[in-house]
Amino acid sequence: MANLKDLKNRIKSVKSTQKITSAMKMVAAAKLRRAQENAEASRPYSTRMSAIINSLASKASPETAPALLAGTGNDNRVLLIVLSADRGLCGGFNGSIIRSTRRQVESLNKEGKTVELLMVGRKAKDALQREFRDIIVDTKEGVQGTAVSFADIDGISDIIIQRLENGDLDRCQIIYNRFVSAIAQEVTIDTLIPITIEQDVDAGTDDMAAAPYEYEPDEATVLEDLLPRNLSTQIYAAVLESSASELAARMTAMDNATRNAGDLIDRLTMVYNRSRQAAITTELIEIISGAEAL
Repeated sequence: MANLKDLKNRIKSVKSTQKITSAMKMVAAAKLRRAQENAEASRPYSTRMSAIINSLASKASPETAPALLAGTGNDNRVLLIVLSADRGLCGGFNGSIIRSTRRQVESLNKEGKTVELLMVGRKAKDALQREFRDIIVDTKEGVQGTAVSFADIDGISDIIIQRLENGDLDRCQIIYNRFVSAIAQEVTIDTLIPITIEQDVDAGTDDMAAAPYEYEPDEATVLEDLLPRNLSTQIYAAVLESSASELAARMTAMDNATRNAGDLIDRLTMVYNRSRQAAITTELIEIISGAEAL
């Protein structure tokens, strides 16, 4: 059994850890509200943009449609954009992304696809670098947070467009945690290139789909400007969802850690009190025994 000094030092150490986890929980909770508002505010815009692009994709001819809309016509090279956190201490947030990435890479490899990874966030890169070092084409850090910059997202989009123009990818997917609630995040895999034509569209878009379009100045010019913006918008929305999910996971994890530290302090305090009482009892017995011996 540990002596009293060791127990006292252990209790002091756990109390210090409890203060840190409690502070991290409060910081994450304060940032979560803003991040959640940003993520929820981006959904209508990204959803509407997807509906417009979906409508255009359903009418476009595969032979004349831009590669950002219809793809290259092949499906051999796949680029996976992996969104994770730059820091840890957020429960299973990063672990779920890492596991999903491994499964997706294995599934695509079994299909005979050539897979490449674009890592956004340090934790997934550090975890997968040894295993997938040869297929990581680029990494981005410091992108996520409560103040996500659209300029950083444009930088990611430029990499994707450049690789598409060079013939280095045929399909692009993004893996991220979608914010559901403060205690729940859902790993989501969306296809960015080519545009996936969905049959179920939001209410009100049927009339838009049936209406004739007139493009000014022309259809090619409109799509040339709209498609890169749509790509950046979808990545931007995913980064906002991932940032909110990270803060929610960190708040929950730090709350659990604070509670566990409190339980551990209670158990250690009980052991300390029992050990102290046992030491006192032993000393009294020795004094009484010595007095009786005299």
